[in-house]
Amino acid sequence: MSTLVKFKIDGEECMAEAGSYIVEAASENGIYIPTLCNIKGVKPRGSCRICSVLVNGRPMTACTTPIADGMEIENNTPDLNDTRKAIVEALFVEGNHFCPACEKSGNCELQALAYRFQMLVPRFPFDFPVREIDASNPKLIKDHNRCILCKRCIRAIKTEDGKNIFAFRKRGRNLEII
Repeated sequence: MSTLVKFKIDGEECMAEAGSYIVEAASENGIYIPTLCNIKGVKPRGSCRICSVLVNGRPMTACTTPIADGMEIENNTPDLNDTRKAIVEALFVEGNHFCPACEKSGNCELQALAYRFQMLVPRFPFDFPVREIDASNPKLIKDHNRCILCKRCIRAIKTEDGKNIFAFRKRGRNLEII
């Protein structure tokens, strides 16, 4: 038997199952919170920070914070949206994300967020480091130039016995999926 809790998002009263994450609870109540690293059914990590919200005035990631009774959540504020926009801008300038396939298909979460936050020109200087393209496997090409390091592939793609296929090495600007 599930327990429902009451909470507010941007002043709107909502209800959801206790223990569900804020991003899920918001979605169930018709409220959009942007994410890039979150995948339904996979334990969240909060690595992209796009889903950052204010919970009772404190910044938290909506994909990793369980909903609780009486929470007051701010999701759609100018400061939060500016922070989200800055994160998207940083992702665009740190790699080659001018993909002809995404532009044609419109099936790109990063592009959709850029449109949502009205990103026309990034505030930051472009930095296109040369990253290797790994075509060693005939069934999978890893283009590190297009990777936004959300780590979804690491968390979601596993062998039949549950072991990770991918991992990451190094840190910061040099982080890469192996």
